[in-house]
Formats: sequence, C-alpha cells, structure tokens
Amino acid sequence: MNYPEELVQEATARMKNRPVEGFVAGQGPRQPKLMLVGEAPGKTEIENHIPFSGQAGKELMHALSLAGLSREDVYITSAVRSRPYRTVQRVNKRTQQMEIVYPNRTPSKAEVFAHAPILDYEIERIKPKLIATLGNIGLQRLLGHSYTISKNHGQLYTGPILRLNEQMDAYEWSQKNYQVLPLFHPAAIFYNRTLAETIHNDWLILAKWLKKSDEI
Repeated sequence: MNYPEELVQEATARMKNRPVEGFVAGQGPRQPKLMLVGEAPGKTEIENHIPFSGQAGKELMHALSLAGLSREDVYITSAVRSRPYRTVQRVNKRTQQMEIVYPNRTPSKAEVFAHAPILDYEIERIKPKLIATLGNIGLQRLLGHSYTISKNHGQLYTGPILRLNEQMDAYEWSQKNYQVLPLFHPAAIFYNRTLAETIHNDWLILAKWLKKSDEI
C-alpha cells in the first residue's frame, strides 16, 4: 500500500535515533477476506520488502492453507514497520573471533505508537471483515494490554479497537466496531513445539468464521 507521505515522515521522525532499520509497507488486496496484523518485519522482510517472507512466513502460509487461504487472499501488515534490532557482541563459533551481530528484538510501546497512524490508515481503507492479530504486539495495539495471546487466543472479539486521537498524542477507542481474532505468532512454534495443536485449532476456528461470514 502507498501511504500519505506525511504519515511516513511522522513515523520516521518519531523513530529517529532508535535501533531500527528499513520500512516495510502492508501488502494485499483492498477488500480482503482477512487482515493480518503482525509484530514487526525481520531481516528478510527488510531486504525484500515482503511481509512475512522469512521462516515465520513459511509457518504463516501453512496456517493460511488450513483456512483455505493463500497470501493473495489476505492483507498482511504489522504494528511496527521498521525492524527493531539489538546489538550483541559474541564469539563466532567457526572463527573464534569476536563479532557484533544485530538480532531482532521485540518492539517497544513507543515504537508501536510511532507507527500507529499508519495502521489506523490501513484499517480505515482496507475495511476488513475480520482482523487476526499474530502475537501480543498486534493484539495489544488494537485491544489494549489487558488482552494477551495466552489468555485470549482463538476467542473472537467484537467491539471498538484502539486508534490514535485527532491530536495524535494518545489512543482512544474507535466509534466503529470490528471483529478481531487473536492468534499466536507463527514464530511461536519455533520456541514451543507443544503449541502446534493449539495453533492448528485456532486457525480452524478462523476458517469456520470465514465460512459462516461467506454464507451471510
């Protein structure tokens, strides 16, 4: 998606001097069956500008197939558009030499807030029937910190979502109601294989919702 230049400039200014790199725009059809809101791009996404194109993306494509969907059916975006990274000094196991690497990290609340106008803009124009959040960052951006993936995954929410106020200095609840389904982030399975069945079942819930929506 192409964003108004002032929105991108605002986000860039708010992210100044933070350990982040690049910018990845949301991608997908304008009236999708589903809108996915992830966390932030990783190194692969920054290089090719395709959301969820790394290892987590492969898991996501598999999950989409459980719901009878493909990348072309959904709009994919994230709460933060730049890759947050941290600086780590370590010994290279192969060369035994000290090296500095820059792995991904979880974005901060301030970084999510900096990109909030862009996500608001997307939601207003995409008008998704259903928003599926992938992980806690996307979930809490839309529904607040009382919601967590471990507690609310697979439970359909209907109601207002958080968006920036007119002054762009705080969140407020939208006047419009949305339907939001919290899902585990695809990368969660890399760290906890016992989640596989739960993730599978949550995507089947999504598939049933989409089927019911199509019949209305």
